Amino acid sequence: MSNAKNLEASIDIAAPPGQVWEVVSDLKRMPEWSPQCRRMQPLGKVRAGTRTINLNKQGWKYWPTTSKVVRFEPNKTIAFRVLENRSVWSFEITPNANGSTLTQRREIPPSGTSWISSFGIEKALGGNTSFEVALVDGMNSTLSRIKSAAENG
Repeated sequence: MSNAKNLEASIDIAAPPGQVWEVVSDLKRMPEWSPQCRRMQPLGKVRAGTRTINLNKQGWKYWPTTSKVVRFEPNKTIAFRVLENRSVWSFEITPNANGSTLTQRREIPPSGTSWISSFGIEKALGGNTSFEVALVDGMNSTLSRIKSAAENG
């Protein structure tokens, strides 16, 4: 079992949920938003069950992952499970008085992440605590970039 924690960040966006959805549901654009993601290639039309091939980066270190879309509710939520470590990354859109609130989460299953993921984070990515600090910083950057794209069309 890993010591990975659930992570969450939110931002208010002055755009209706449908406009925010257009940005977050286009998974090929994830490298534009996420400082860690260098590529996210859906294998087919994005919907529940779609698989993706991904490439991530931290500093000079790169690693591939694959994922599967596990929730797909237009204008509300999209989530994908990273198959190598079992974490679920999601974006949830909630209407508010000025447009939308967008929340990004990383959820860890009760059984934790895979041993290979825990080992890799500990040995190659600076340990879990610093890795999770970097992930939350990245989530806040991701949300800020999505906000800009959604508000400026």
